[in-house]
Amino acid sequence: MQETESQKLKKNKQERDLLCVVSDTFRVFARRSSMMLGSAWAFAAAVLAILIWILTGPTFHFSDTWQLIINTTTTIITFLMVFLIQNTQNRDAKAVHLKLDEMIRALKGARNQLVDLEDLSDEDLKKLEEQFQRLRKKAEYDGTHSRKVNSPASH
Repeated sequence: MQETESQKLKKNKQERDLLCVVSDTFRVFARRSSMMLGSAWAFAAAVLAILIWILTGPTFHFSDTWQLIINTTTTIITFLMVFLIQNTQNRDAKAVHLKLDEMIRALKGARNQLVDLEDLSDEDLKKLEEQFQRLRKKAEYDGTHSRKVNSPASH
């Protein structure tokens, strides 16, 4: 029995809807988790858990199982945190890029070619960095550099 075009479209829409729901749920979970887990309270809870583990050492005669518990727990937590942190960092970086792109677009005289720099190769980024260094040195030489930054050691 062949699926009609309408059935295929409906199935694709349901799959996309499910993907969107999962993606949105993860985004919200990652954002909230990163805010909670990045707090002083979360750090204090982690320190407390480690202290409890250390204090229970003599009770369990510092056994292999006692050590395995902390190793397994920290490995699992670290593994899951990598995904939460990466998701949050990716979203934050994308938001910053979009804000900067909008500023470049809105400023008269700004080079619109600088929008989407993150898509350039490492070699192209290096060339652009060198170009900006030359511009900075030229501005310093010409005396047009408005804010000369002194190192803390020169004060």
